[in-house]
Amino acid sequence: MSEPAFSADVFSPRTAVLSVSPVTLPIPGRPVDLQLRVTAPVTGDDLPVILLSHGQGYSHHLSSLDGYAPLAHFWAAHGFAVVQPTHLSSSTLTLAPDTPGAPLYWRSRAEDMRHILDRLDAIQAAVPQLPGRLDRDRVAVAGHSMGGHTAGLLLGARLTDPDDATEVNLSDPRIKAGVLLAAPGRGGAALTESVARDLGFLLTTDFSTMTTPALVVAGDKDDSAHLTVNGPDWHADPYLLSPGPKTLLTLFGAGHGLGGVSGYDVAETTDENPERVAAVQQLTWAYLRSRLYPGDPAWQAACDALTTGPHAVGRVEAKNAGTDPAGVE
Repeated sequence: MSEPAFSADVFSPRTAVLSVSPVTLPIPGRPVDLQLRVTAPVTGDDLPVILLSHGQGYSHHLSSLDGYAPLAHFWAAHGFAVVQPTHLSSSTLTLAPDTPGAPLYWRSRAEDMRHILDRLDAIQAAVPQLPGRLDRDRVAVAGHSMGGHTAGLLLGARLTDPDDATEVNLSDPRIKAGVLLAAPGRGGAALTESVARDLGFLLTTDFSTMTTPALVVAGDKDDSAHLTVNGPDWHADPYLLSPGPKTLLTLFGAGHGLGGVSGYDVAETTDENPERVAAVQQLTWAYLRSRLYPGDPAWQAACDALTTGPHAVGRVEAKNAGTDPAGVE
């Protein structure tokens, strides 16, 4: 995958990474232990952390710690430590269909991320060369599809639990920024009949409380007809319905796979496009870099290279972003 000609001081060359899995965390009350993959550069200190939540998809192993290598490896090669849990919704697990929370375990998915932050010391200790190298003050969350829903909850979105009608708040102030990739949008009449019936937690999603800064990434060909009757615009809802500061990246020609972010050469990717994946890698990295390090020029440089001119991969808009037109104060 080719990379744009960012100046060397903005977009450094890839460095070698280490990837360790499974790192296992016993969690009382969880049906199985929480297993993680940790991917990080082999050198460098004070590494910012990205918690990466997988989607569901059709492929067996992508919905686990073994998926999303194009994103995890790229982010790590450019200075982040990436932690990927296998959520209870993963098809790699053989949980009984009547396990509480099945089939998508929306609450447990967000709780997995909070357990990770609670136990960063244990995670560092389990990974060679990692102890003492993580920056706990610079933590972001990213997620694709159902993982985007998980990320939204951690960033402040709320919903009404369909089982007991209580409002659910799973936000975590330790998370300073987020990236929502092809995430679900509004509920209510926007959902298909089957989703409204079978996945009631999606009916009441409230983005008005999602106050943490985030980049929302949506494909303009991602109609997700099995989920929504609103077409591709549905995936922009986390931007449209949440308060700023928020940024929306709409990718031209992109379907739900955003070119193939869930894995290399994935059969389920209907819009396979290595150049699009490269753009997603670079733009998401640049957004988080500039958001976690105010004043860093990476985001503006990425937007100039990839979202302007005749070869633009998409368009960017932002709200409540101060004086920065690219969307990062």
